[in-house]
Amino acid sequence: MSDDGSSDDPKEIDPAVAGSGFSGMPAHQGPKPGRRITLGHIAEKLGISTATVSLALRDSALIADDTKARVKQTAEEVGYIYNRSAASLRTARSQIVGVSVHDILNPYFAQLFAALEEVLEKEGQMIVISNHRDDVERQRTFISTLQQHRADGLILCPAVGTSAEEINRLMSLGIPITLLGREVPGAWAPCVHGDDVAGAYEVTKHLLAQGHERIAMLGGRRGTSAGRDRNLGWRKALEEHGIDPDKQLDIPELMTQSDGREIVPRILEAPERPTALMCFNDLVALGIMPALRRQDLIPGVDMAVSGYDDIDSAEYRTPSLTTVCNHADKIGSLAALTLLRQVAGERLPSKPILIEPELRVRDSTPPPQK
Repeated sequence: MSDDGSSDDPKEIDPAVAGSGFSGMPAHQGPKPGRRITLGHIAEKLGISTATVSLALRDSALIADDTKARVKQTAEEVGYIYNRSAASLRTARSQIVGVSVHDILNPYFAQLFAALEEVLEKEGQMIVISNHRDDVERQRTFISTLQQHRADGLILCPAVGTSAEEINRLMSLGIPITLLGREVPGAWAPCVHGDDVAGAYEVTKHLLAQGHERIAMLGGRRGTSAGRDRNLGWRKALEEHGIDPDKQLDIPELMTQSDGREIVPRILEAPERPTALMCFNDLVALGIMPALRRQDLIPGVDMAVSGYDDIDSAEYRTPSLTTVCNHADKIGSLAALTLLRQVAGERLPSKPILIEPELRVRDSTPPPQK
C-alpha cells in the first residue's frame, strides 16, 4: 500500500494513461474512470522511493530542489493530487517512524540508521530522527511531537533516566515501541541489542591472553544496560583470571573522542599504570590513541588499546584498532522489522533480542612491553 491508502500495484492502473510515460500505456487512450494514480507509480517512473515522493510533494527540506521539481512535474503530468491528511484518515497510518538516540555524531549510529532506513523505506515509512543527548526531557519533547503527528511507532535508544512506566504508558496508548541498544527493566517494549556482557568478556579475555594483568575499563554510562553490561563482562573475565577488578583503573561516563583525549593524563598518573585499555566504545579509544602519542607513547606498542562497536574507521587507523563488532546492520534491520510487526498489530514479548558480537583482533593490542 502507498501512504495515500491505495495500492501501489501497477496492475491496478489501467494500462492506458495518456502521456504518462509508463511502460505499456498507449498514448492515444485517456485514464480509465475510477482509477487513481498513486505515489508508487510516480516513484516507479522516477526510480525513487515512495517516501521521497511524499516528502517532495510536501516541500520537505530533506529533499533536493531538483528532485522536488521532477516529482512535482511528474505528478502534474499524470494528474496526481496528494492529500496527506485524507491519507492518514483513511489508513489510520501516518507512515512516519520516530528514531531517537543519544549521539547521532557517533558513526555507529549512522550504520544503524542506514540499516533501519533500508527496511522501513521498503514499507513506505519515513524516518524522523532525534538526538536526545541522554536528556530525558528532550526525549519526552520529541515523543510528544511524534504523538501530535500520529507517528506509526518509535524506535528508541532510551535516555538515562527513562522509566518503564513512561514506556508502558505510551504502549498502553497504542504506540508501538522498539528499544534499541539499551534495556529498560520492566518495560513492555521488545529491545534489540548486542550481547554486551559477552563482547566485553571476549575482548578482556584477549587482553589477558596477551599477557596483560593491569587492564583499565574506560567509559560507559553505568546508568544504562550497555554501560553496566560491558563493565560486567570486563569484571567477569578478570575475576576468572584471579584479578580483582576493584583494584584496576575503572573510569565511567566516557563516551566521545574528546572524553578519550582528556582522560589520558589521569591514566598515566595512576599508581598502577595500566598496560592495556579496554574502552567502552571506539570513539573513546580513537580519542586516546593520538593523546598517547602527544605524551611520547606509541599506542599499540607502549600501551594496548581496544575499542567496541567496530565503526568504519577502526580498521584503518594506525595502529588498526582491536574492537568488538556489534553488528549495527543486523541490530538496525531487526529493530525495524520488530517495530513493523507491532505496527501491523502483532503483540511481541518484551524479552531482549540479543545479537552475538564478534571480536576483531588487530594491531592495537600487542603483549605488554618487557
